[in-house]
Amino acid sequence: MNSANSTSLNLEQVWAEYQQTLKAFLHSKVSNTADVEDLLQEILIKTFQNLHKVQDASSVKSWLFQLANNTIIDFYRKHARQQRDSKIDADDLWFADLDHNEEFKQKLSLCIEPFIQALPEQSASLLLAVDIKGQSQKALAEEQNVSYSTIKSRVQKSRGDLKNLFEQCCNLSLDKQGNVIDCELKPESGCSNC
Repeated sequence: MNSANSTSLNLEQVWAEYQQTLKAFLHSKVSNTADVEDLLQEILIKTFQNLHKVQDASSVKSWLFQLANNTIIDFYRKHARQQRDSKIDADDLWFADLDHNEEFKQKLSLCIEPFIQALPEQSASLLLAVDIKGQSQKALAEEQNVSYSTIKSRVQKSRGDLKNLFEQCCNLSLDKQGNVIDCELKPESGCSNC
């Protein structure tokens, strides 16, 4: 009898019967319509791949909704990971992420340290640790016994001050992400930092 029940489970029939109910369930848990459509397609694929495992036709509905619930949980976990990963190291990659040839990087780094040294001592030591020596902001926060957000804020302020010093002496060309792509000394600046 079980084999008769399992062979009677036809994907088209099951999907026709439960698609709208599943879609309403997804809408109750996920606000973005495009995400709902993507999740519905994912559930259809999983149903196609696994419907043969359902032994009893009377349990199809609960099986489908458990599948939908697990798919929603996976969806939110994936988005949480993506958000976490996109925030973790964004600030720490300021200098390492420059997409230039080595000669340009060397010229720029020779010019950076004198400007950093011209900043107040706390800002200078912070930028030397993070941007020149590559120390992580989290490790620095632990070392100085301050919160990570405090260090991030101080680094951002120090970088802003550094940028202002550069702009007094140099014409900076930046890409869309704010990375330096060219640096030219202003002839009238009389700058002694470089």
